[in-house]
Amino acid sequence: MDFGFNDEQEAIRDTAREMLTKRSPLSRVREHVEAGTRDDALWKEICELGWPGIAIDEEHGGQGLGTLELAILCEELGYSCAVVPFLSNAVAGLLIAGNGTDEQKSKWLPGIASGESRGAAAFEAEQPATVVDHDGAAVVALPAGASGVLAEPADCEFTELDLIDATRKYAKASTGAGDPLDGDVQQAICRGFVAISAELVGIAQRAMEMAVEYAKEREQFGRPIGAYQAVSHRCADMLWDVEEARSLTLYAAWCAESEPETLPYAAHMAKARASDSAWAVTSSTLQVLGGIGFTWEHDLQFLLKRGKVDGELLGPAGYHRDLVAGFAGLAA
Repeated sequence: MDFGFNDEQEAIRDTAREMLTKRSPLSRVREHVEAGTRDDALWKEICELGWPGIAIDEEHGGQGLGTLELAILCEELGYSCAVVPFLSNAVAGLLIAGNGTDEQKSKWLPGIASGESRGAAAFEAEQPATVVDHDGAAVVALPAGASGVLAEPADCEFTELDLIDATRKYAKASTGAGDPLDGDVQQAICRGFVAISAELVGIAQRAMEMAVEYAKEREQFGRPIGAYQAVSHRCADMLWDVEEARSLTLYAAWCAESEPETLPYAAHMAKARASDSAWAVTSSTLQVLGGIGFTWEHDLQFLLKRGKVDGELLGPAGYHRDLVAGFAGLAA
């Protein structure tokens, strides 16, 4: 059995890595964070490539691909820490595509797929909920019991949040009105777990590479610090964290279309591991870097802060581990 990507998926990954390396280096992320702006030029290029609609059906203006292809893009966007509203728009699209009425799909999905009238999604199960990148969105997907509602921003009440991650905008949002989605949104939310898990994997991968590069170059007592076991073992642990989180995330992404009955179990496992991994790797990178890693001048901060916030969105690791234990019959 071939567990690798097919040619199309390889091309998506390579194109994304090449484009984001050129268009969204961490120096550019820093510029937007310090200015308090979003990278609108990069978002325009992303929209021109059709990325916002990668998992949306062609009849609604998307590319008609799947959760696995979405996960590939999310990992690369996490790796670059791009200052764009891709994740929230994608989760809103998953909710509408999975549980929207025909009228809701026709009204909102084409704009979400093109990125011209993007969506924003809540990342909590109860109102008021934390909404990511709501500013400039045309529609907001909010929780309502086991289902959800779609509301226009003018009908919502937003309270801005000042979180440690400055690469995105966060707000608490609630609404007394809204257009209900159809049925239980659990499957769509599980695809959201996969998307954010993939982003966490990308964050961890980038941080690990920072640590390894520094360990090769920084010398103490005439030797690279990576030659010392305390550092080399820490870097080896990072690799284990990254690869296990990636494996679980890609498995969950595969389940979304190929084995949907297994998706909830796989998606909770992926989110728990990816949340833990991103924090473990970024904090370990901080230790490898030493004093320089604690400074504002070093770019690790952007990965560490986004990874910490992503780890809490849609539930922290402990929440997902408890659900996995319940599925396995191990709950207390």
